[in-house]
Amino acid sequence: MKKKAIIVSIKGLKLSKREEQLLSEEKPWGVILFKRNIKSLNQIKNLIKVIKKKTNDRNFPILIDEEGLSVSRLRKIINHNFNANFFGRLFSIDKKLSIKFYTKYLNSLCKKLLNIGFNINTIPVLDVLRVNTNKVIGNRSFSNKKEIVKKLGKITVNICHTNKIICVVKHIPGHGSSTSDSHYTMPKVNLSYKKLISIDCYPFKLTKAKLAMTAHILYKKIDPLNVGTFSKKIIKELIRKKIGFKGILISDDISMKALKYDLVTNAKKSLDAGCNIVLYCAGNIRENFKLIKSVPFIDNFTAKKTSEIYKILR
Repeated sequence: MKKKAIIVSIKGLKLSKREEQLLSEEKPWGVILFKRNIKSLNQIKNLIKVIKKKTNDRNFPILIDEEGLSVSRLRKIINHNFNANFFGRLFSIDKKLSIKFYTKYLNSLCKKLLNIGFNINTIPVLDVLRVNTNKVIGNRSFSNKKEIVKKLGKITVNICHTNKIICVVKHIPGHGSSTSDSHYTMPKVNLSYKKLISIDCYPFKLTKAKLAMTAHILYKKIDPLNVGTFSKKIIKELIRKKIGFKGILISDDISMKALKYDLVTNAKKSLDAGCNIVLYCAGNIRENFKLIKSVPFIDNFTAKKTSEIYKILR
């Protein structure tokens, strides 16, 4: 499977000529769309049709962050006034009702996403809340109880896959213990290896998700020199061995301020550390081309796992 190890983004409501060239000639792994790309139902459906036509791939990965409430890129089209924390709180009160309601909600959301043309939703957030968790995670998390996060996360992946929507679990190995926002600065976490494993990593263990997104966090007691996305110790020893994640590992957005290098260096460091694909969300066409020229084609492992994703999407 000939794809470059990058998920790109676009700038506006329709493809520019350069963006058409990028998609048809440069072979990115996928495209992620944002609020800036969405005006109406007809417009977004048409945009996705054009993307799939330019890539000559009806199952081309089209990603969206559609978590609900604070993170809803489709707010103009889908009105769902719930977030993960609502279902987590309901689960604490009435497990059966919560699971029934959440299942119905997910089935409905997946059908709407499929109708539009999306095939990957970057849910569930498996970060375990703390008293001082930064608001960038906040109500996007199911709960401060790791068992609830794991249970509802498992349900999310199973139901989405049944509906032919691929999930991206995030932010592995856990963002809940951070007190700052990685969009603007590098969060530093002092948790011990034992504490991180027992709490933050717990919801990610044995996940059947095909994709996971890294956390741009400096886990000082594990690797004091490298943010998680750049850390071989975090990725190879913690994520791959201890957590046992067997799917494709995607970096969080390499244009976030938590990463201090230029975009090409951020991409290379992510891939060198063990990420399989890098994610670029700013949509600058010159940077898109610069990045896609600098990253390699996906390796055999990623190609095999991508084929598994395509089988679900058929």
